[in-house]
Amino acid sequence: MKTKSLSKMVPVFLGILSLVLISNTKAVAAMIKEKTVTYMTEGIRMKGFVAWDESIKGKRPVVLVVPEWWGLNDYIRMRVRKLASLGYLAMAVDMYGDGKVAADPKEAQALTGPFYKDPSLAKARLDAAMKVISSYPEADADNMAAIGYCFGGYIVLNSAKLGADLKGVVSFHGGLGGAPVDKAQLKAKILVCHGGADKFVSESDVASLRKKLDSIGADATFKIYPNATHAFTNPDATKIGKQFNLPIEYNAEADRDSWNDMQVFFKRIFTGKTG
Repeated sequence: MKTKSLSKMVPVFLGILSLVLISNTKAVAAMIKEKTVTYMTEGIRMKGFVAWDESIKGKRPVVLVVPEWWGLNDYIRMRVRKLASLGYLAMAVDMYGDGKVAADPKEAQALTGPFYKDPSLAKARLDAAMKVISSYPEADADNMAAIGYCFGGYIVLNSAKLGADLKGVVSFHGGLGGAPVDKAQLKAKILVCHGGADKFVSESDVASLRKKLDSIGADATFKIYPNATHAFTNPDATKIGKQFNLPIEYNAEADRDSWNDMQVFFKRIFTGKTG
């Protein structure tokens, strides 16, 4: 009789346990605070996106996120939330103004053109975002990094080469040209995450940048992910590639490995500072 009663209670217990676990999961998710932040620079209204974990007390390192050439879309917001869950104060940078998002490659190319023509313009936009996020009470402004995807990778690398006051930058499948490498300017440590099958940025481009950085004794790490194309971190890359006939596709393994490599890099440059 006792055995039968106990067997009847097991499903009830498991049901209660499931409800508790679901409740706790929702509580943890609710700890991620997010907001859109509006600010002006060069007479242009910018709309950044900020997220942080409210359960962490005190200041924490800051990570700026520069989008792909599509602009500040849901994919980049996802990355900001993930960084917040790792214990960082994260901010997606609006490079174009008014949160503008490109509808197709032609529009994206037009929007990015001025930044490729003048890398200092990109640094000015990044500097403005750094100033805004530094005012947050949660910000450890002395420990700040920037990451970027595709176009954004180009932006963070060039901003570092132009002397941005950052502990480190991470480029995910980003462009590697732009400003010259200058030992007197470069302050940030560098991590380049590159797809081995990238048809936009060749391995010779990677070798060239590596050689230049080595020549000045820069702290730079290069990670190559086999069979990964341009835009390999974006889950929508395969669909976008088919839609616009672009040689890009998502690579889950390279996405996971590069994200882990970024975390190792951050632990090194933010020693003892991560949440």
